Amino acid sequence: MNNAYLVRSALVAALGGLLFGFDTAVIAGATRALSQTYGLSAAMLGVTVSMALWGTVAGSLLASAPSDRYGRKACLSALGLLYIVSALGCAWAWNWYVLIFFRLIGGLAIGGSSVAGPMYIAEIAPAHKRGRLVGFFQLNVVAGILLAYLSNYLVSGAHLGDAEWRWKLGIAAIPAALFMAALPTIPQSPRWLVAAGRKTEAREVLVRMGELAPDEEIRQISESLHAEQLGGNEPLFQTRYRKPVFLAISIGMFNQLSGINAILYYLNDIFERAGFNRVSSDMQAVLIGFTNLVFTCLAMTVIDRFGRKKLLLTGAAGTGICLAGVAGIFATGQHSEYLVWLLVGFIAFFAFSQGAVIWVYLSEVFPTLVRAKGQSLGSFTHWIMNALISGVFPVMAARSGAIPFVFFAGMMALQFVIVLKTYAETKGVSLEEMEHHFATHADRK
Repeated sequence: MNNAYLVRSALVAALGGLLFGFDTAVIAGATRALSQTYGLSAAMLGVTVSMALWGTVAGSLLASAPSDRYGRKACLSALGLLYIVSALGCAWAWNWYVLIFFRLIGGLAIGGSSVAGPMYIAEIAPAHKRGRLVGFFQLNVVAGILLAYLSNYLVSGAHLGDAEWRWKLGIAAIPAALFMAALPTIPQSPRWLVAAGRKTEAREVLVRMGELAPDEEIRQISESLHAEQLGGNEPLFQTRYRKPVFLAISIGMFNQLSGINAILYYLNDIFERAGFNRVSSDMQAVLIGFTNLVFTCLAMTVIDRFGRKKLLLTGAAGTGICLAGVAGIFATGQHSEYLVWLLVGFIAFFAFSQGAVIWVYLSEVFPTLVRAKGQSLGSFTHWIMNALISGVFPVMAARSGAIPFVFFAGMMALQFVIVLKTYAETKGVSLEEMEHHFATHADRK
């Protein structure tokens, strides 16, 4: 029963990841209709898509303070409301400015979810279950992307005419409402309760979660909170942390320089440029989303066996080859029948490598005193690059369908070299050993 309560609480919080994935990907089925409805140029379409991502950057930076003050659960409830407001606002948008405003609101919810969801799950989970339960949040993000593509396909088959894109964007309010309805059934985070001085309540939650030594756990939480306060003034940008900072920034940049999210957001446009019709494009997108989910699951089962560096090298080579093939199709205007399979291959290699490795690697390369700051730096780099590339992609593609994919393929070749020459393998290495390794490296410099 206790384990069931723990799993149910983690599942409810992980629904925030489902909304995260759904809201980021659902725009793919509406880009063409939005361009026609509002007369958008390629640059304005880029702004429309990337506006949610700029909101995500802000949301990820702003979520920690209210989460610490009011609790993770209250923060998740507020984010659920933002998801609903954003979906309905986009569906009823009467002009372009209203649409991008509500896209920005949705972005705030996505960014906040990326912080509050994993934080809540990590804080309710026993140490021996934490990795799997937090990983379920990432799995839900990928499942949300698949659900968005499937939803777009089903809506496009309903023949709703000019209102079709409004239904595609507005339907996100349904899972958001279910998320909000489920949140009252989960407890507050024990860690937040201890930080708020409510240790009796924290003990009750720990007991319900199946913790066999709740008093010892509360003592460890208190010590951890004290250590975080002592380390709060430790600067991140100093010589001793140069290597981890480089790794965090580079892995965040290359994750997006692969073109992954630009492809996911503009997937239907890519297929239509290659000659597929609207409904067929929606159907091909479902296949892409399914591949993403399957290979993310596969990566989660082998990441500790194969190692982070080996997966990154495999992914850089595989995605680079697939991207070069896509560039060839658009450059020659031939063999479009291979496009879907090249994109399936690209998604498979990405999900199996970079998609699974980035968040694990960021949590491993920084010493304890600056780990939170280091992870935030990597996440911030990831979202900034996401927003920039997604905003520029339609402008590049309007000049030549091949240019963006040539660029992305080149970036994957560069990543292969940098990972091979500079990245440390963290598989099977304790955080303390990793900290010593980078400290020694810095001293030699």
